[in-house]
Amino acid sequence: MEIETMKALGQIGAFSALTITALGSSLGTGTAGCSAIGAWKKCLQQNKMAPFQLVIFGGAPLSQPIYAMILMVLLNGQAIAHPIYWSLYLVVGITAGVAMGLSSWWQGIAGASACDSFGETGKGFVNNLMIIGIIETISIFILAFGIVLLASVK
Repeated sequence: MEIETMKALGQIGAFSALTITALGSSLGTGTAGCSAIGAWKKCLQQNKMAPFQLVIFGGAPLSQPIYAMILMVLLNGQAIAHPIYWSLYLVVGITAGVAMGLSSWWQGIAGASACDSFGETGKGFVNNLMIIGIIETISIFILAFGIVLLASVK
């Protein structure tokens, strides 16, 4: 296989990390965002103040693509420097993207529940945020372990 083809395949893996994560982030923010809108509607119908904090729950899945972008940059650099390991970069990019995408999606699902809960009661904001943070940790772990793996390629 030609070097340029190997580089390109490695770069596909790099970009896959970001695009697959972004798909999950889109699903997560869409899910939580819809729930925030519904919670605001309920509050307004009951003549209660619509809590701005629901934006935090709705936007939480937006952070994972940042982690994926960092991984993409690292994978791309490795693909250019060491193209012979293109299959590793392809697999790491795709699997990391899937893991971060699922984390984003589930974070949005939890955010949707948090919107419903906090919108209804006005209580438990920090508790809800802790659960959303725990789900976020999955993506941070994937990034950290990916960095460790890529650092071992010489």
